[in-house]
Amino acid sequence: MRLPILVALMLTVSACKTVAPLEKPEPPIPAAFTPALTPDGAGEARRLTREEMFRDPRLLRVIDLALENNRDLRLALLNVETARAQNNIQNAATQPDIDLQTSSNLERTRVQRKRKPEMILQNNLSINLNAFEIDLFGRVRAMTEAAAARYLASEEGYRAARATLIGAVAESYFAQRLAIEQRALMENILADWRQSAELASARWRSGTGNEVDVIRAQAQVSAAEADLRGRERAVLRADNALRLIVGADLPADLPPALALDQNPVVTRLPAGLPSDLLLNRPDIRQAEQVLQASNADVAAARAAFFPRLSLTAAVGFTSPALGSLFSPTNNTWSFAPRLALPIFNGGRLEGELDVAKVRRNEAVAQYEKAIQTAFREVADGLAGSATLDAQIDAQQRTVAEVKRGVAMAEARYKAGLEGRLELLDAQRQLQMTQQALLALQAENIVNAVALYKALGGEATWK
Repeated sequence: MRLPILVALMLTVSACKTVAPLEKPEPPIPAAFTPALTPDGAGEARRLTREEMFRDPRLLRVIDLALENNRDLRLALLNVETARAQNNIQNAATQPDIDLQTSSNLERTRVQRKRKPEMILQNNLSINLNAFEIDLFGRVRAMTEAAAARYLASEEGYRAARATLIGAVAESYFAQRLAIEQRALMENILADWRQSAELASARWRSGTGNEVDVIRAQAQVSAAEADLRGRERAVLRADNALRLIVGADLPADLPPALALDQNPVVTRLPAGLPSDLLLNRPDIRQAEQVLQASNADVAAARAAFFPRLSLTAAVGFTSPALGSLFSPTNNTWSFAPRLALPIFNGGRLEGELDVAKVRRNEAVAQYEKAIQTAFREVADGLAGSATLDAQIDAQQRTVAEVKRGVAMAEARYKAGLEGRLELLDAQRQLQMTQQALLALQAENIVNAVALYKALGGEATWK
């Protein structure tokens, strides 16, 4: 009974040291975002679901398809599974490795006082405690904490990859919607210009116009046809990009899409938010776990300078006959503690400790950089939210005024009060202002998507 008691005492002493608490650096950013960017007050913070943020049912279906089929997200999930398995392997090092062995050996050997060799049968049954390190100085515990932190970092990495994928799908989707609406706008413009060209031809045939106006009108139609071909090419490329990021062909039964001017995304997110909300971003939590792992690596490297005590033991029975195998007179046991003290290793341990410290410093710098990058992304998104709405309003007024100018120019041209050149200039101006309005509406949506992603995905604000 002495052996189990001794083992229990050794295990009680094991892992008496733990990793020193992590001292995270202060976030190298201001305490809050610029209050001047607040449009109507800071608003009330709460978590927005994906369905609340993205109001376009077609986009929601496309996001679901991407979450199922995107290969990068699959790789991120496999990284989580790998880290989980490595964490389980390292956790096993903190537990005794015990196995049961049984064997029967038949040997032909000479026995004392007998000239002829005899066959001797030996039966063995033993329970073995394989070499188990008594973690007196916390080396194994530190390695276990490092593996656990890396596993948690991989989980946060998966969440960050998921949020990034959702944002990238939304951006690609709206790039496709912009290309489609620009093509539709160009088709309408081409139809109007063809009608205007027919009017110029009719005026020339009736003697109220001139051939120069007809040539200008036809040139304008040709330019619009060339522009339309470019818009069609942009749509095809946007389709390919969206298909690639989704990872599969889009089904034919998708719901109809909302137009860019139908508010398919929540774009009014408040500014004036406290900057420490960024610490909830998955990529920042991932960097924090990597910092925790590197801190544990330093503790493990420091503990490697101290002696290592390992224990090997076995208890069992040995008998030439199975019937008497469990007889008390046939029991056997062994106990083999081993103490290893590093004396000379050519500076290897010092080098490993220095490497661990440098990597911890790198993890600190990466953690701080992740916070600074997140702050900049959110600040940029808030700046866009504070200015894009007013810019879109101004552009909409511009389009309305230019439309009035085109109507007046057409009326004056039909009445013979102005030439064709003035009407062409008005029509070209209308085309540019309409395309600019579409681009601003798309930019406003993409800015909202970027802000949604910068605030941590579904942990955004309303």
